[in-house]
Amino acid sequence: MKPTLLILAAGMGSRYGGLKQLDAMGPSGEVVLDYSVFDAIRAGFGKVVFVIRRDFEEQFRTQIGARFGDRIQVEYAFQDLHDLPAGFSVPEGRTKPWGTAHAVLAAEAVVQEPFLMINADDFYGEDAFRKIAGDLVEPRPADGKSHYSMVGFYLKNTLSEHGSVARGVCTRGPDGRLASVTEMTKIFKTASGAENRESEPPLPLTGEEVVSMNFFGFTPDIFSHLRTAFTDFLQANAGDLKAECYVPKVVDQLIQTGKAEVRVLESNDSWFGVTYPEDKADVVASIRALVAASRYPQNLWA
Repeated sequence: MKPTLLILAAGMGSRYGGLKQLDAMGPSGEVVLDYSVFDAIRAGFGKVVFVIRRDFEEQFRTQIGARFGDRIQVEYAFQDLHDLPAGFSVPEGRTKPWGTAHAVLAAEAVVQEPFLMINADDFYGEDAFRKIAGDLVEPRPADGKSHYSMVGFYLKNTLSEHGSVARGVCTRGPDGRLASVTEMTKIFKTASGAENRESEPPLPLTGEEVVSMNFFGFTPDIFSHLRTAFTDFLQANAGDLKAECYVPKVVDQLIQTGKAEVRVLESNDSWFGVTYPEDKADVVASIRALVAASRYPQNLWA
């Protein structure tokens, strides 16, 4: 069974100031996720599922989804703030989405095969897709655990010059598998590396840390784990208008409780992405350099 590419594209782009999922970055008007779909197709993926919001469905289908219909199977899922487990409701004043765990859950009805979860606005590179595609089609041990995978990137290569970023900082065990993921939401680049400024004093970071960029390979049993974790999250954060349930945090909980093992794959490609408007020029330049090096065609879908 060919794996599925699940693209989280429902974000509101509050720091970017608009729908960066639809903002052209490539030389022929491509958006960042065009390159992810292109890389997934040549790595052997059989379907792409876009998790979006209803309020820009028509625009997304017309501008983005229509490009791929004759190249790969395309499906849509919709993240809705009001889509909550029985017994819960949206607190008054809440407008912020519930986070990546909630976004992945939105796709449960249309994903029945092993899948790769990625962000719409991150550029991961061909090597990462090929490596995780190979892992996703391998048989899993029948040992009662969930077996997942991820591609990690070095923190220093994922920072913005223009403000803070959120990253899942990873550690690995002696066997090379993922040992922990710590979600840090206010990481700033510094002269010596980076630091997380969520609390005082800031936590210094070297920049050599491996971080999760939401490039996770899952089997469908992740959905049951996410449902449980999201319900627990709602019970603990009922009155918090900004709290989010993050996939890396759920993965960390599964590792710590012995319910999952996560293989860490290393990519030779560099990650880059857009958090702030000022990041766009760097992304445009990086894509043009890859095109000039014949890593991608001038027009992806010509």
